[in-house]
Amino acid sequence: MRHAAHKANAQSTGSASVYRPARPGRAAHTSAVVYANSPLAVVPEVAKMLNEGAPTTRRAIRQAARQKAHKKQFLSASAFALLAATASSFAYASTASSAGLPSASDAVSSLVTDTTDASVATTQSTESSSSTTTLRDTNADVSSATVSRSEARVSADDSAAWSLSSESDALDTSQMSKSLADNPEVAKLMDRDAADLPVDFNPNHATGDTGNAYSFSQCTWWAYVRRQQLGLPVGSYFGNGAEWADSARALGYWVDNTPRVGDIMVFQRGQEGSSAVYGHVAIVESINPDGSVVTSECGASLNGQTMSRTFSNVHDFQYIHY
Repeated sequence: MRHAAHKANAQSTGSASVYRPARPGRAAHTSAVVYANSPLAVVPEVAKMLNEGAPTTRRAIRQAARQKAHKKQFLSASAFALLAATASSFAYASTASSAGLPSASDAVSSLVTDTTDASVATTQSTESSSSTTTLRDTNADVSSATVSRSEARVSADDSAAWSLSSESDALDTSQMSKSLADNPEVAKLMDRDAADLPVDFNPNHATGDTGNAYSFSQCTWWAYVRRQQLGLPVGSYFGNGAEWADSARALGYWVDNTPRVGDIMVFQRGQEGSSAVYGHVAIVESINPDGSVVTSECGASLNGQTMSRTFSNVHDFQYIHY
């Protein structure tokens, strides 16, 4: 390919060169030709004006686009780095606040206080006691707003001694079980009845319990079922109702004539309408304020259903406790 500048040189005569404008397709080289070969090269301003007026080449367009892309990437990276640094600062501040870590202001305060403490120590070793006292007072005024962690610590008192408080002396021992009974329900009742328990009473005596061996719906059947529900001991072969007090006493049960909730109430034969042959048993469900007792009972004619009666002559009966 032949350039317009070459053609111009070939047609020039003497020391002067004829300037010819380049064709549009070769405009990219026009300014260089004018600057290098034409007499106008001695005037740089003219060459610059010609270069500015020359059409832009595809290479120049690509270079400008690459420069613009590089500039955009640089600005994006700088903005991202600044954002990350700001986020890290906020994250550290939040963590330090929640975890009790020292902040920048704490570090400065500590440094100032430590420096003040060091100057006090130096002054104490070099000056008299009077000047030392004055320096301490001055430093106290200066650092009154900021106190170091070492000064905030409370030293342990070696002279401290352990002692029982009045609250321990006022402990309610009645809430603690003193009984050695294996049955937890019996242990509770023994704590309640501690003042009335017989001497040398053994709470872990034989119960005689091997399962409910009594006929369904009989008074003895219900007495066994109810005592099991209450978690209290009961024998499987105490006999007829009238015989239960003697059978229980023989095994070590506590039996007397004072009713308590949960007791087995023993009716003698014919007592209060009970069978003249078998007697009767019931369970003490509650004791009224006037001392009367409310029972739960069953019988052969009730077909497993229970009934309740209230008795005022409570001391006429025997009661099996536990």
